Amino acid sequence: MTDPPTNGLCSKIAHRLPWIVAAALVAAVAAAVVTGRFVGGGSASNPDDIHTIKHIVMIVQENRSFDSYFGTYPGADGIAIRDGQPIACAPDPRDGGCRRPFHDPTDSQGGGPHSAAAARTAINGGRMDGFVVASQKARDRCATAVDTKCAPGGARVMGYHDAREIPNYWKYAENFILQDRMFEPNASWSLPAHLFLVSGWSARCRRSGHPATCENALESPQHTFTPGGPHYAWTDLTYLLHKNEVSWGYYVEKGSEPDCRDDGATCPKVPQDAATPGVWNPLPRFDTVRDNRQLGNIQDLSSFFAAAKDGSLPAVSWVIPDDAHSEHPPATLSAGQAQVTREVNAVMRSPNWDSTAIFITWDDWGGFYDHVSPPRVDGNGYGLRVPGLVISPYAKRGFIDHQTLSFDAYLKFIEDDFLGGQRLDPANDGRPDPRRHVRENARILGDLRASFDFSQAPRPPMILPPDPLGHASKSPPDP
Repeated sequence: MTDPPTNGLCSKIAHRLPWIVAAALVAAVAAAVVTGRFVGGGSASNPDDIHTIKHIVMIVQENRSFDSYFGTYPGADGIAIRDGQPIACAPDPRDGGCRRPFHDPTDSQGGGPHSAAAARTAINGGRMDGFVVASQKARDRCATAVDTKCAPGGARVMGYHDAREIPNYWKYAENFILQDRMFEPNASWSLPAHLFLVSGWSARCRRSGHPATCENALESPQHTFTPGGPHYAWTDLTYLLHKNEVSWGYYVEKGSEPDCRDDGATCPKVPQDAATPGVWNPLPRFDTVRDNRQLGNIQDLSSFFAAAKDGSLPAVSWVIPDDAHSEHPPATLSAGQAQVTREVNAVMRSPNWDSTAIFITWDDWGGFYDHVSPPRVDGNGYGLRVPGLVISPYAKRGFIDHQTLSFDAYLKFIEDDFLGGQRLDPANDGRPDPRRHVRENARILGDLRASFDFSQAPRPPMILPPDPLGHASKSPPDP
């Protein structure tokens, strides 16, 4: 693994200070870069250089914990191993024993429950040993495995993968940025997580067009999607982007979504496309999107590939999979990794590559084991740890970012880059709502600028094969 370059910053320091002081500062900076610990989220370049990034692409996959994908990644805060054996052991109520993390080579898993109750059980007061209990409780209540709370994971939620199953994700980590303290913003399931991703909040509203009628909703921002509602009346990020004439696009792959609409009822799969409001596509229900006549910005995934190809990516893009390519259990790892690789390759081949940052994450932990107890910032979370990757021509090489992060950090980066630091703050955004916290301002939240070195020459693309393990029958061709 190659350490991130520090010569640009170090030479500037050395040029201005006596050599003894310069040497000390160089050593300190080098140590900070190697460990990935930047106090206050500082960057190796001028903070104003964030504007080098003209395009931000957020690729959002589904239902994996950090330890389930990177728990054995060298240098990351992963699964503790002693004498070749994981130390942690999660109690199994079936036999009174316990189950340790283990390498799972299979391409498809059952996963586990990921409701707010399941999060509390899994975290278990910070002991992080309730994953098998949560999974087994769900199975005991289960009438059918279609129910997301009844995912047939069992003790397999303790399984983890590595470069043998997800080689491209590990190559992205080795060559760009791995974030080992990226937490789901809320301690529950997909819909609230996607609401936080676009608005920094999850709520229920009594009246359309009246943000003041909204109230916090950790678990159930709605019970069902009906033809006329519900409506999300609070302010989302697209409102500020539109107000400041910043382009955006939300790209949805046509297919289906696996989650029931309240994450608790038995249901068949629900059709999904850009025009269908859903668990992974909440923006059509936001008053701001409709009132600003921005529904056309929610497009099919094919439009993302077309925009990348001709160099017309918007300033801010969200990229959303369908069920088959989501990695949401039981969807396969190989199909999801292939889709993400195609999307990254499209950006790398794009004329926009030299001014783009790609953020890849997974919306919630999917019931899978993770050993890090989430910090508490408010009544919503944080939730459990999920993987996070940053890919950019200005990303440091092989850097592990140990800052505490959540999806709020994406909003913060976008606001700092395109909106002059304006926040989704009801006190000054022109649409007051009753949210109690401006999540982007949380003192514990890190700064994604620490992932970048804007003084370096733009790095060339790293095109990877979408199907490195030969699952060709499961992967469509690279566009």
